[in-house]
Amino acid sequence: MKKKAIALSLALVVTMGTLAACGSNAPADTTGDAAVESTTTDETAEAPAADDTATVENENAVDAHDWAAYDALIKEIKATTDFEAREALMHQAEDMLMETGAICPIYYYTDLYMQKADVSNIYSNLYGYKFFQFAETSKNELNINLASEPDKLDPALNSSVDGACLAVNSFAGLYSYDKDLNVIPDLAKETVVSEDGLTYTITLLPDLKWSDGSELNAKDFVYAWNRAIDEKTAADYAYMFDVIATNDDGTLKVAASEDAQTLTIELNAPCAYFYELLAFPAYFPVKQSEVEAAADWETNPGAWCQEAGFVTNGAYTCTEWKHDESMVYTKNPNYHRADEVKVETLKFMLSADDTAIFAAYNAGNLDFADTVPTDEIANLKGNPEFYVIDQMGTYYASFNVNSSLFEGKTADQANAMRRAFALLIDRDYIVENIGQAEQVPANAFIPNGMADGHGGSFKSNDAEYTYPDEATVGYYDPSWSQENVDKAIALLEYAGFKFEDGMLSADTPISFEYLTNDGSGHIAVAEALQQDFGAIGINMTIKSVDWNVFLNERKAGNYDVARNGWVADFGDPINMLEMWTTDSGNNDCQFGK
Repeated sequence: MKKKAIALSLALVVTMGTLAACGSNAPADTTGDAAVESTTTDETAEAPAADDTATVENENAVDAHDWAAYDALIKEIKATTDFEAREALMHQAEDMLMETGAICPIYYYTDLYMQKADVSNIYSNLYGYKFFQFAETSKNELNINLASEPDKLDPALNSSVDGACLAVNSFAGLYSYDKDLNVIPDLAKETVVSEDGLTYTITLLPDLKWSDGSELNAKDFVYAWNRAIDEKTAADYAYMFDVIATNDDGTLKVAASEDAQTLTIELNAPCAYFYELLAFPAYFPVKQSEVEAAADWETNPGAWCQEAGFVTNGAYTCTEWKHDESMVYTKNPNYHRADEVKVETLKFMLSADDTAIFAAYNAGNLDFADTVPTDEIANLKGNPEFYVIDQMGTYYASFNVNSSLFEGKTADQANAMRRAFALLIDRDYIVENIGQAEQVPANAFIPNGMADGHGGSFKSNDAEYTYPDEATVGYYDPSWSQENVDKAIALLEYAGFKFEDGMLSADTPISFEYLTNDGSGHIAVAEALQQDFGAIGINMTIKSVDWNVFLNERKAGNYDVARNGWVADFGDPINMLEMWTTDSGNNDCQFGK
């Protein structure tokens, strides 16, 4: 029997008919505690729309502050072994996210970069990692720009794509990716999985070493993984280890053999994407003596790798770091595949000024540039040095649910406000005139291409789930239309705002700040949003800050609305759902806080 997730009963009843709101699809009550009670009060259950005849009701409003139901749902998803039921549960989780309106999808990513013609064998995967370690060029060095000053280089603490790129070129895990995007063994020599899928026994390659020449063994993984989940480490990705069972003392059920050459891992439930986790930087080893040699390592867990010279186990080590200017990575002779590394030195230009980066590339000072000025993209199409490749991720705006913008509003009214903003955006304009690199307008958080875990596509209408907006396979029509504007105004009126002839009344103003990092594309998107919101009288100001400042301000919730983006870490939807649990370090919207 076809199982549809029960649509949230947000009925925008007007004389012209019924309006479908952004994210108006609620979880079916299959988990017992996943259904959320209405927070709508008698005082706000009805509000006049522009024609004084409309009502807006939401009997199953999701409260972005009372987030226990979402946390429980994610826990159930991770525990279930029925993969069809699991897909339905994951759709319910996305429904809850979309109903809050706090995640406003704009487009699905593609990845673009420039690479000189005499450089070959650099490859990327769908998750944005750039692998330079097997590159070939006529020179003995590569000059590269990925981004500005990296925020974190500790693989357990990093949560940015540029940091992940540096990690995969300087550290090595049990598994990695090849040029065909397949997950392949790296430090693992042999992996044996029990019949029930719960126990992985991994034998390491012999004679592995750290970059300082000391022995690397299975004990290093036990230490690194338990460090990653330790509350004192405060790793954003600690939840990535939830698939592994725990002991009574809270440590992971991960053990090294007596000779330290074999690692035994016990899982809570079979995990179809576990090999991808083993290739993820948070699962890379770190050397305990190096981590704990820093004087303040207990209060500043990333202190050990905040300057050049830290110990790694990958193809390169960081040998020079001029903060906010440049970094130099040098070939690691103790890397287990050192004989395959042809380029001795990687030199990184640290900058987010895409105009300066493009000039450096054209002057021959860069061999690889991971960004291009927006106004140059049209001219570069057809240039053999300009690449547009697939990437699995979503560019979106995130709302801080604790922002003063929603002060005095019920949970339902705050949700309505945020969903209204989503309906005002002209995504086609942004994709065609700003992105210009084959991006697709987004109307759901989970991007196209994600698998459903049992042989199909997650973002599709099938026997397990049907989207509330079936025609566009999402939560609303992503194209700008006057109909969407009318829906947005009705939602804002429900939230208590007054309109006169389609414009926000001065009696009930809306004003907020949009936080973004530097970059011509990000600024251009911000200006497009500013214009879209301004068309009905909403005042949005733009604040642009440096990359590492931006990351930390957004993470701390020091913003109203922020530029955001998430490139998947692996190809299962849970990756983009578990990041929003209350205690997740990647919960930028501050759900449950």
